[in-house]
Amino acid sequence: MDDKNSKKISRRDLLKGLATTPVLGYFAYDFWKKKNLAKIKKAAINKELGLNFESPLVLPKTTMKESGELIRIGIIGCGTRGPQLLKAAGLVNPAWYKNQLKSIAEGNKWAKSGLEAFHNQPDLNIVVTGICDVFDNNAENGIEIASRGINTAGNAINNSEIKRYRTYHELLAAKDIDAVIIATPDFHHAQMTIDAVKAGKHVYCEKAMTLTENEIYKVVDAVKKSGVVFQLGNQNSKSAVIKKAKEIIDKDLLGKVTLIETTTNRNSKNGAWIRHLDGNGNPKPGSLNTIDWKQWLGNTKEIPFSLEVFYGWARWFAYDTGLSGQLFSHEVDAINQVMGFGIPKTVTSSGGIYFHKEGRDMPDTFTSVLEFAEKEFTMIYSASLANSKNRGRVFMGHDATMEVGADVNVIPNGDSTRYANKIKSGLITPDKSLYKYPSGGAQIDGITSASQKYYAERGLINTISEGKKLDVTHLHVKDWLDVIRNGGKTGCGIEKAFQNTVSVIMVHKSYVEKRTVEWNPEKQRII
Repeated sequence: MDDKNSKKISRRDLLKGLATTPVLGYFAYDFWKKKNLAKIKKAAINKELGLNFESPLVLPKTTMKESGELIRIGIIGCGTRGPQLLKAAGLVNPAWYKNQLKSIAEGNKWAKSGLEAFHNQPDLNIVVTGICDVFDNNAENGIEIASRGINTAGNAINNSEIKRYRTYHELLAAKDIDAVIIATPDFHHAQMTIDAVKAGKHVYCEKAMTLTENEIYKVVDAVKKSGVVFQLGNQNSKSAVIKKAKEIIDKDLLGKVTLIETTTNRNSKNGAWIRHLDGNGNPKPGSLNTIDWKQWLGNTKEIPFSLEVFYGWARWFAYDTGLSGQLFSHEVDAINQVMGFGIPKTVTSSGGIYFHKEGRDMPDTFTSVLEFAEKEFTMIYSASLANSKNRGRVFMGHDATMEVGADVNVIPNGDSTRYANKIKSGLITPDKSLYKYPSGGAQIDGITSASQKYYAERGLINTISEGKKLDVTHLHVKDWLDVIRNGGKTGCGIEKAFQNTVSVIMVHKSYVEKRTVEWNPEKQRII
């Protein structure tokens, strides 16, 4: 039989043929019936729930226009996060690009996924005209990317307009810079943001926005008075998974949610911010000859030069709020995007340094309980830097539980009120997945970095937008640039940044002061 005629064989004919084959036909036919019954049940459930598997819109329609006029950008801080943000803007180091191609040739699925997401990025019509970093190596790497890097089309660029600035004040004074990306250590963020908006520059600032409560009000006041476009680097608003989770909450498919658990688990020296040694145990590059140590310290207490502090600054409260500012900030933003709860009424935090005994203030084991009394639910955040189990985010409702990480999984409760009849009829099976998005699950094969795996498991790296795989940080940067050009609101503008930062400071303050802290909405203060 030729191919043309073989295509005419119907599914019914095939089943009839299988049915005439003893044993084999019986099992094949039984398998087909079960498979189709499962599809029918799934379609019925999804219709009942009002859900589908289409990717939600992750950028507002008002900003999804073609890139307009050229925007000239300055980068302040080009260590670890700076190059990642340059990649999100459409530029990568030639060496990185070459290494990705090599990894793909060796069969690395994660490298293939990452390069696919990069190539899917549209041209944002930006040019990087200024780089500022106190470390010569970082500045040189930034200049290499911005002047001779590879763009999203896979082509080398030639940008001769770029200039290195020794201080961020000099960069802010430059007339050929319209907007700045701040990716320095956290303790510089507040003052740099204030100075940048006063200079009339649009600002994309990495989280955490501030280290103290007083700084929050100063930043908010400066941004609102300036009229510039501000975006905090919490990119959860650009995740299709987070959008789908919000849709599920908005449709009340979980019933009344009274408890949410969210977690951080990492189990490596790098994950615990012990980062001054390379993989062979040797000190990483850097000395007083290549690092402007005085400028790096800023307004903090003067201490002798230390590579351990320079690379691992997040471990000390002089430079950061520890787990609160580094990782809890992602979690509170994600859950706030889903639940829209604002600021907690009270927070109680506890923990200690139980495993990593080298110099640090940051605990390696941590728990914080956030009470939202008026909204009648509790949020629990817990963290371990000495265990690698992925525990994700769990929303617990009367009718169902929702797990949110790299995907969304809804699991009905056996004693649900809403789904009682469907459970009784057999349409819904309790404690089995009722709905999963994306239906194929997340792909994180080939990730070698513990930190990358952690972020991937939380949907903080790639997402689906308009049917394409894209980096959520790219979408967050694009959102900021689109609003600069076309107006509108950014996904994590100053209002949302205020809510998230207050929550972060409450969690940190409770731990440091060893007491329950409370938010007074009338006074707009933590008490």
